[in-house]
Amino acid sequence: MDHLLWLIPALPFAGFVLLVVFGKHLPRAGAALIGVGSVGLAALLTLVIGATFLSAPPPNHVYAQTLWTWLNIDGFAPAIGLTLDPLALTMTFVITFVGFLIHLYSVEYMRDDAGFSRFFACMNLFVGSMLVLVLADNLLLLYLGWEGVGLCSYLLIGFWYTDPANVRAANKAFIVTRVGDTAMAIGLFLLFQQFGTLDIQTLMTRAAQQWPVGSPLAIAAAALLLGGAVGKSAQLPLQTWLPDAMAGPTPVSALIHAATMVTAGVYLIARTHALFALAPPVMAAVALIGAATLLLAGVSALVQTDIKRVLAYSTISQIGYMFLALGVGAWPAAIFHFLTHAFFKALLFLGAGSVILALHHEQNMLKMGGLRRKLPLTFWTFLIGAASLAGLPLLTAGFYSKDWIIWDTYASPTGNGWLWLAGVGGALLTALYSFRMVFLTFYGDAKTSVVHRPGPCISIALVVLAFFALVAGWLELPASMGHWTPFSDFIHPALTEPRIVRGGISGELVSQLVTGAIVLAGIFISYLLWLAYPALARKIRQSAAGAALGRFWLGGWGFDALYDRLIVRPIIWTARLNKDDAFDLIYDFIAWLSGRLNGVLSVTQTGQVRWYAVAIALGAILMLAAAVLL
Repeated sequence: MDHLLWLIPALPFAGFVLLVVFGKHLPRAGAALIGVGSVGLAALLTLVIGATFLSAPPPNHVYAQTLWTWLNIDGFAPAIGLTLDPLALTMTFVITFVGFLIHLYSVEYMRDDAGFSRFFACMNLFVGSMLVLVLADNLLLLYLGWEGVGLCSYLLIGFWYTDPANVRAANKAFIVTRVGDTAMAIGLFLLFQQFGTLDIQTLMTRAAQQWPVGSPLAIAAAALLLGGAVGKSAQLPLQTWLPDAMAGPTPVSALIHAATMVTAGVYLIARTHALFALAPPVMAAVALIGAATLLLAGVSALVQTDIKRVLAYSTISQIGYMFLALGVGAWPAAIFHFLTHAFFKALLFLGAGSVILALHHEQNMLKMGGLRRKLPLTFWTFLIGAASLAGLPLLTAGFYSKDWIIWDTYASPTGNGWLWLAGVGGALLTALYSFRMVFLTFYGDAKTSVVHRPGPCISIALVVLAFFALVAGWLELPASMGHWTPFSDFIHPALTEPRIVRGGISGELVSQLVTGAIVLAGIFISYLLWLAYPALARKIRQSAAGAALGRFWLGGWGFDALYDRLIVRPIIWTARLNKDDAFDLIYDFIAWLSGRLNGVLSVTQTGQVRWYAVAIALGAILMLAAAVLL
């Protein structure tokens, strides 16, 4: 079945083409069938190929398929080629399987939208581009998929383009991520200039052979790729676009801005981990960026009132955990958290969408409440998602993946106590904002009437994702709980686990107990502040210090204001000052000179033949004289 690998990205692309060409003439059921069916078939094919891969692994656990040569210029001949290994298979499964559930959910969520077929066309284009990104066997093809998902993000954030706010959010996402993409493109130029190829496996092998650890060129290349990863994965300092990206429809937030696209940076670093291993300063930067991002975004999530913005900051924070793991060389732990995060975060976004739809598109949690009995299915599935996000010990997938990361931040060769404390602090913040969201939304008095209850498409997606948000963590049990490791055994040919150099099993158990206690304490504090004694939370919020900090955190720690003053305003001022464009003066002068010369020459056009004859004779005499004298 491996020879059918090309069909996995081809099916969503085919759905996109059909929807673009025939979408306006199709009934909604037909558009939904093409949009959902193409991604569903890709998910089914992924499962079949995955089963074949597991039962009869290819040599070196890598299957390569070259479709054709893309271009051939002076020996540079990148191919349209695909590579399937354990890392790519994990990513492909999440993209297609979670993508299928979100597409199914969207049939009901978007059923009354005028742009129904356009929505599914953009979603299919995104899924196809993301699959190209993770299956590409060379960095040029990967970059094509990388830019494809960026384009789709722009189209889907600004899907409701009649609202100027949505257009601004789309522009912001596109421009901010282009900063990182530019750095990445320069990194690709550097790698090609050094090694003459962009084939990923060849590139990693040659880099390891020719560059010593700490090589300035390795550091430069890794830092440039990190720039691309930071932009796409919304990490400091390029995280500002993601909260505003919630302007798009909720299924877009679930697919692009929670489960797949924003993890592209994590995939890029994991895929090129051999290069990053040659650049210890960049690895340290990855860990520090992850630690700072998970804490700053977690604090911002605590004060948001828009349910989707809470989840947006939560996404930034959880990807910070993945970066933290990557920075200490815990590659499998980062990808395992990507896997569990895709399930529980997609579940939370879709659950939030169910609430928003039920309350006639109300997103302010302060205007919700009392939905526990009115929307029981949404409540229980959302509660499972929030518990998994918080890392409720033993019961949820999020606990196992997050615990793995937190332990590796201490026990790995490049880990330390400070990074461990950052991970534990992030766990406390996550528990606080997760259950604040649950208590404000589903408990207390109802403030807005319910106008819609979830139908079968929404319900199926929520239940399936809730199941995986509970059980996916059992794919990797720590040494203190039986050491059952099918996930790390599976991913090992592509990514290896770092050596444990301190702590041992007893240390890991202590770390788990501390983290578990911190999570339970965070849930209890959240219960006290936002359910048992809401007046206390209100008093803290209304105090002078609380109000000032709340405004600061609500605005994302002032990054938007800072960038507005340092970058946006100066550029706008320069553009206004130069509204006529100084370079246009050159062309304006040429046009003016041409007009004047035309005026001079027009004087000679008298209409009298004798003057023309004289001019011709004079010209002939001058030409002869020049020929003789010169």
